[in-house]
Amino acid sequence: MKYRFDCSLVVAGILALVASGALSAQTVDGSNSNPESARPAGASPDQKTPAAVTRAHNNTYVIGDDDILEINVWKEPDLSKTIPVRSDGKISLPLVGEVQAAGRTPVQLEDDIRSRLLNFITEPAVTVMVQKINSLKFNVMGEVIKPGSFALTTNMTVVDAIATAGGFKDFAKKKKIDVLHTNADGTESQLHFNYNDFVKGKNPKQNVKLQPGDTVVVP
Repeated sequence: MKYRFDCSLVVAGILALVASGALSAQTVDGSNSNPESARPAGASPDQKTPAAVTRAHNNTYVIGDDDILEINVWKEPDLSKTIPVRSDGKISLPLVGEVQAAGRTPVQLEDDIRSRLLNFITEPAVTVMVQKINSLKFNVMGEVIKPGSFALTTNMTVVDAIATAGGFKDFAKKKKIDVLHTNADGTESQLHFNYNDFVKGKNPKQNVKLQPGDTVVVP
């Protein structure tokens, strides 16, 4: 038995398949869903646009001396550094030079670095993160094992401060401890702390949370 093929039907079928494939590459609203076409010209597949870089939206914390900063410049590994703030309050970066960091928020420092990099890079994307806070300190003086200045961590109390300083010496007057605090107007306030009462469960509220710059005096 012989079969007869209709060439016109075969051609029509091929054209239908081609048209179907072309339509599937488009979204319902007619836009192309192929990610390659959405990529900016000249960008490689693994590149991200600057908009994808996370910005450190921090307008509250003020950078201080000895803080450790993580500075990231998008697509510029030689400019991305983790560096400490020097005792003069400045940091140094390639191309940027010396920049004042202490006394600024991370966002303000970002803007300064970005403006300086405009001389060398088109639309630089800069982020500044505080990796470690070392500038917030408290002091412990008097009859403790290790008197000195220490980094203030979150929710540190008077008892925490004494423990950080190594504890009491043998003849420390534990009932007459003072916490000195400088107020915003420059005046100084004083809180008495009776360690012996505290360990007996009396007046637990006297074990206050320390503020930056507070000094614990153990006579």
